[in-house]
Amino acid sequence: MSVQDGGWRTGLKDATAHISLGARGQVREWARGLLDLLLPPMAHDSREATASAGLSPDAWSRVAFLEAPVCDGCGAAFEYDGGDFASDRCVACQVQPYAFARARAACVYDEASRGLILKFKHGDQQQFAPLFARWIARSAADVLAEADAVVPVPLHRSRLLARRFNQAAEIARPLARTAGLDYLPDALIRATPTDSQGGKSARGRRLNVKKAFAVTEAGRRRIKGRRVLLVDDVLTTGATAEACARVLLSAGARAVDLAVIARVRTAREPPK
Repeated sequence: MSVQDGGWRTGLKDATAHISLGARGQVREWARGLLDLLLPPMAHDSREATASAGLSPDAWSRVAFLEAPVCDGCGAAFEYDGGDFASDRCVACQVQPYAFARARAACVYDEASRGLILKFKHGDQQQFAPLFARWIARSAADVLAEADAVVPVPLHRSRLLARRFNQAAEIARPLARTAGLDYLPDALIRATPTDSQGGKSARGRRLNVKKAFAVTEAGRRRIKGRRVLLVDDVLTTGATAEACARVLLSAGARAVDLAVIARVRTAREPPK
């Protein structure tokens, strides 16, 4: 090899070493797109090839994705855009705001999305995790842009052993990685086991998780003064996210926002 060849190779190596992480990410996305074009991925809900982000066209068309404008406090869709002078929060969030500052949901929790989420949560079909992370990345883009760290809603260790994985963590991990944010899976723990929230009233849900969560000492150091994005699967009444947000704020977090796959349409009702 000539001296000139050695210098050229060294220069190329140095130039390659200085490629930004963002550029490398773009190259990976381009390569993935080319691979999908040559070998279309299979839909998660059928055996047909799909270009619809992991779902068959039929399933994709039935999911009620939430588009702006949405309530800044709970993620509910507004029926129409009220313009520059409209409030960015629904009546319920104006009267009684949650402890978390803002919330975003990718879609409505209904017949179309419920089956997909339950397959992921209780059917051990973890292939849905990256799909749901992409949904949240889109719906919560503005919240992600201001976040410093991502924290999943934790499971108690007994339930984690039974289920073998934490569905919120499986979504939060790729979400944090793609956004370039700190992923803190051990910052927040469920210190006491709780009953299932299913079937409970809003008050019953709040009481069930009121003292269930705690911030670890290591977590306290890593969240202090930072804006935390809390990730969960479904927003039903907000009781679980509210309890998590309160302990994170008490431990020194500057603010807590919430991102979920789906929200129940009636998660927040206007005061009577």
